[in-house]
Order: sequence, then C-alpha cells, then structure tokens
Amino acid sequence: MLQVTPLTPARPGLRRLAIAAVPPAALTALAAAPAAAGAPPGTPAAPSPAAPPPVPDRGRDGDHLTVTVRDSGGRADGTYELRCHPEGGGHPDVSGACRVLDRETRWGVGAFAPVPSGSVCTMQYGGPATAHVTGTWAGRPVDATFDRRNGCEIARWNRLVPLLPEMPSEAGPSGTA
Repeated sequence: MLQVTPLTPARPGLRRLAIAAVPPAALTALAAAPAAAGAPPGTPAAPSPAAPPPVPDRGRDGDHLTVTVRDSGGRADGTYELRCHPEGGGHPDVSGACRVLDRETRWGVGAFAPVPSGSVCTMQYGGPATAHVTGTWAGRPVDATFDRRNGCEIARWNRLVPLLPEMPSEAGPSGTA
C-alpha cells in the first residue's frame, strides 16, 4: 500500500528537493499506484504500452503454415505443415510450435517480422541452416525467411523454437541451452 506523508508547509524548499530526487521511472510507477491501489490484492497490473496484448483466438481457424528447413545438419531438414486452432499437421512438435507462436504473436508486432534495418548485431555465425515459413497466421499472410548469420538473426530464430528446430550449436552438453 502506498502511504504519503506530507512535508511541513514551513519548509517548501525540502518539498522541491524531495520531488527532484525521485527518478523518472519511479514517477511512472507512482502515477500508476492510485489506479492499482483500488484493485483487489492479486489483480495483475494493466499491460504496458510496450507489450501489446496477445491476438485473441476467435476467428483464427485459418492458422496454417508451411515450414521448410534446409542445411540444419540433416536432422530437421524437410517441409512440415502446421495447423493451429485446432492443432494438426505433420510438424514434429505441433503443440509446442502452436504454443510458441501464440506467445510471440501480438497486435501490431509480427512473430515473423524481420530484424529491423540498422540493428546492431553481434558478429557471430550460427551455422548454415535456413527456414522459410509461408501461410496464414492470425489472419495475416506469412512469407518469412530465417537464417543464423548474426546474433540478431540467431535470436530471431531461437524465439520461434520449436516451430524452427533447435540448432546443435545452441545446445549444451546435456542437450539444453
């Protein structure tokens, strides 16, 4: 609970000093406190504008993707069909792939969006694997290409595992990242 203790009016200079000493991030949190103070305990805070809400499931009967993987070292190369809402297809992990796509899909932010132009990316090579994903997701056409040529592309690929296969270079000694 937020408790506010007013400063004495006889010392207005201290009031200005106290307000100036509060960092901007704290002011944002304090501004949201009155709205949250009236909510019952355990009620989650409203999502921030930086995290758009997930895409609702209604009207998503057309979620169908074709995933083609090449040069992954042989173990995952091939073309797979994936359907979600309801789940189906020949993908090796239908439930996991649908789950990761649901998690990564936000209004205004595509799970398949390319790395933004001008991004600063680490100079590391994640191997020759490539993937091409086509179809329809959340009512929008998809035609996305993935590779592992730098840190940004590797991170973009890894966000969509298990839709895209986990690469051996990312796995530790026990097969975990």
